[in-house]
Amino acid sequence: FLMQTSEMLRKICMRNLVRKYCRGLTAQRKVQLQQKVVTSAVFCGKKEGYLESLSQPFLDTRLRENDLNPKVLQLIRGEIIKYVTPVIKYDRNGFKARERLLVLTQSSAYMVEMAKIKQKIEYSTLKGISTSNLSDGIVVIHVPDDSKQKGDVILQCEHVFEVVTKLCMLANKQSVVKVVKGSLRFRVGSGKEGTMVFTVGPEPQVFKDKTGQLTVV
Repeated sequence: FLMQTSEMLRKICMRNLVRKYCRGLTAQRKVQLQQKVVTSAVFCGKKEGYLESLSQPFLDTRLRENDLNPKVLQLIRGEIIKYVTPVIKYDRNGFKARERLLVLTQSSAYMVEMAKIKQKIEYSTLKGISTSNLSDGIVVIHVPDDSKQKGDVILQCEHVFEVVTKLCMLANKQSVVKVVKGSLRFRVGSGKEGTMVFTVGPEPQVFKDKTGQLTVV
């Protein structure tokens, strides 16, 4: 009887401690924990660097709305900007690296070059988000095969866990995130596909190999 009473009191004490902790959370801390839970579900045990990312809080945004060109702000007016970060975008043909901004609103993802919107992806049409199991920052955003889209978007992000978490939460599509091993296929456009190969080497690099594949080291 004493053991049962002790166990019951232990559970009540733990419940009270948890309730006290939850009530003491700031709104900002609560958002952090919600994001980290999603990150864990997507990446834990799947991608290198995940454990190291645990102690690094996600930022609300990497660039402020004021850092965007006024023409871009005018083009996406009416949409609430949630997150902006610099990225490297690789051309689908030739894989030339280009500096871009990834802008996430409440309803769409935008690829921005200076004062131009190069591509808009509505979350409702988002087909998938792929990244590798290695420590690279490559993210592929998969889009529908239709005339509105130029093809899948190949990005290199400095804060890959943050970017993928923000994107899948805003799109409410955590289930479409895939962590792949070895290689992945992406759509170039007009029904054509390309291949990306992931490998391990002495230094990080991204290049087009002799077979025409995009190789990520």
